[in-house]
Amino acid sequence: MTEVELQAFYEALVFRLRTRGVLCGITSGLACVHYDLAQNTKDCDLLCHPAAFGELLEELAATDLHGKHCRYRGHLSPPLDWEWHAGGWTSHFQWGDGPDAVTLDVFGQALRGSSPWTVELSGLYVSPHVVAEMKRTNRDKDWPYITLLGQLLLERGDPRGWLHIYDAETLQRLARHNVVPEALKSQRPALRLVGQGDASLLAAVLSAERLFWIELDRHRIELYRRALRPYLVAVMRGRDEAELPLPEQHEARIRCARETLARSPLAEFGIARHVEHARAAVGRLVRSEILEWLPAASLHYTYLRP
Repeated sequence: MTEVELQAFYEALVFRLRTRGVLCGITSGLACVHYDLAQNTKDCDLLCHPAAFGELLEELAATDLHGKHCRYRGHLSPPLDWEWHAGGWTSHFQWGDGPDAVTLDVFGQALRGSSPWTVELSGLYVSPHVVAEMKRTNRDKDWPYITLLGQLLLERGDPRGWLHIYDAETLQRLARHNVVPEALKSQRPALRLVGQGDASLLAAVLSAERLFWIELDRHRIELYRRALRPYLVAVMRGRDEAELPLPEQHEARIRCARETLARSPLAEFGIARHVEHARAAVGRLVRSEILEWLPAASLHYTYLRP
């Protein structure tokens, strides 16, 4: 399938869900394509309200693509169930196999979201603000898009764009013609340095901020991968599970998860401890005085349930 055909497939899926009353929206890479910030992507990330997981599963089971049925992807995907999504897990699906497989990742929570994504819908997509927060990952390819999303928000008159610009020159240029709201400076202390004349300090702080978010995501992934190991073994024991229709495959994964999969690895580790772990990691790479400019970050984990 071409990128245009893929986007049409995903948008049609979300449109059908919306007609059923499902609260959902496309995020991440495909949202960047929609907002004209990227040219193409081969997958889709979908935010879906957990109350509608049953309807989403029904729609996926009923949706074929070129004769291929939807299945959970690989052995690692946790089940599409609030019991685990409340703790920050995501579920992964695919149509077909190999490099030509069409994939869908489902989030019940907006990872790193500082406010409810459910009030941030824009057509079939979530707002640039939600996309930008979710893109604070450990992948280098995501970071240029965060700044672009921040600029888009400012162009649309949304001051939250200041929270997402990580390029020092861009930040200084925009600040010459716009005022940074004081309220945002408490949420992102680095904004207090904008227009203060010390360009090298601002650049160093922005670099440290990025390292901080990267480490937060890297450590999060480490915790969840560790928790996945017993679940992976349990799923692999059901050798025929991959051949089951999606509803039966789902029930098999629920059984495995109830026996082996921790509900909320990050909450169990502790949010404050997690944030301090990331600050310490950054502290080994930058001057100590830079750390005072890092954001608190705990605001971005209020969605988690223990």
